[in-house]
Amino acid sequence: MSLDLDISTDGVLTADTNLVQSWADLNLLKQDGSRTVIVSADGAMVKDSEGNELIDGIAGLWCVNVGHRRREIIDAITEQLETLDFYSTFYNFTHPAAAALATKLAELAPGHLNKVHFGNSGSVANETAIRILHHYYNRLGQPKKKRILSRIGAYHGSTQLAIAMTTPSYSEGWDKAGELVHHLKSPHYWREGGEMTEAEFLASLVDDLKATIEGYGAETIACMVAEPIMGAGGVIVPPEGYHQAMAAVCRDYEIKYVADEVVTAFGRLGHFFASKDVFGVQPDIINTAKGLTSGYQPLSATIMSDEIHEVISGPGGMFFHGMTYSGHPAAAAAGLANIALMEKEQIPERVRTTGKRFEGNLRALADLPMVGEVRGSHFMMGIEFVRNKDTKEPFDPSDMIGLKVAKAAQNRGLIARPLGNILILSPTLIMDDAMIDRVAAILREAITEVQNAL
Repeated sequence: MSLDLDISTDGVLTADTNLVQSWADLNLLKQDGSRTVIVSADGAMVKDSEGNELIDGIAGLWCVNVGHRRREIIDAITEQLETLDFYSTFYNFTHPAAAALATKLAELAPGHLNKVHFGNSGSVANETAIRILHHYYNRLGQPKKKRILSRIGAYHGSTQLAIAMTTPSYSEGWDKAGELVHHLKSPHYWREGGEMTEAEFLASLVDDLKATIEGYGAETIACMVAEPIMGAGGVIVPPEGYHQAMAAVCRDYEIKYVADEVVTAFGRLGHFFASKDVFGVQPDIINTAKGLTSGYQPLSATIMSDEIHEVISGPGGMFFHGMTYSGHPAAAAAGLANIALMEKEQIPERVRTTGKRFEGNLRALADLPMVGEVRGSHFMMGIEFVRNKDTKEPFDPSDMIGLKVAKAAQNRGLIARPLGNILILSPTLIMDDAMIDRVAAILREAITEVQNAL
């Protein structure tokens, strides 16, 4: 028996759609109903309801790393659903797919990160890490160690605690659990470095961390959480040696270092995990999602050290945390198939070459008058537009420069993500040289169009 499901586009373009969209101006949508309806996808391309074929320059949302419509993943999900559609991982229950994926992640994760707890999103993974560390310190008899050190410019999710760890501007008008979080200085050298050298700027960031710890008292601080490269905060790359230096200070004060690799893992920077292989730092916890299944199923993972797990799993170690769909069989099957596909096609290794071509092509856009900085690495890039290149004077938010460039790019066949005066590119990892070059050409045309209209 089959069900006749109506998933046509009829009505979805109207202003009064029933869907409440995420991170959107709901009033604007209510007024004009302007939406891009994506109806199909294949490889590095998507098609909208108007029949336009577009390069997916944001990989869905940082996540479709292996490209769309990969039969290997689709078939693995289907086969899993036909075998075991669902069972929980609560209590003493488990199932083969979740156990196998946890084993694979422990194999891929750096150092002593061998224990895995699954969730449904990056926000959940980050909240899970904090809950685990609070519980960890409670069991060690250090119940005061609750504070979280984040950074101005960070993005860690949308749930109540994750948004508190996120840069303050992202929660304007919304409540958050901010009393637990302190935001360290932004590591954005181009904007914040002033007359300092990069080395001097790094030293100032280390001093800020030390002063913060001394001010609050190390006995009150549970962890520092940091993205290897900040994503939705503007694709901010820290100074050379930043993560090593900050993690070393945290170790000295017995504070855990948590790497938010929701975006940077699974090939985006050329490795399965970026913390150790790219930035030379060994975290105590890595949180990941997005590229874990290439977006084919919602799944996240909080990967913790053996030492943390040993404490929370000792006598009386009840683990009062988990979601109904933690380690969902279909999601775990998608993760296993996704990783197998990446290994078979050596996608992370390929990204070390193709990603550098992409990065280089975008950096060449810095010769355009309103391009202030092109930053990022491999297939994780940001372009910041400024009114004056010499003074770095930003455009007024009302100018909506990022949105204007994104629209001009979309009219030419490329989806890019506007973020105020910044444009973000985080495409699928399977683009060939010709498509990489085409993206850069479209961006040059789009930026020039907006620039000429100013």
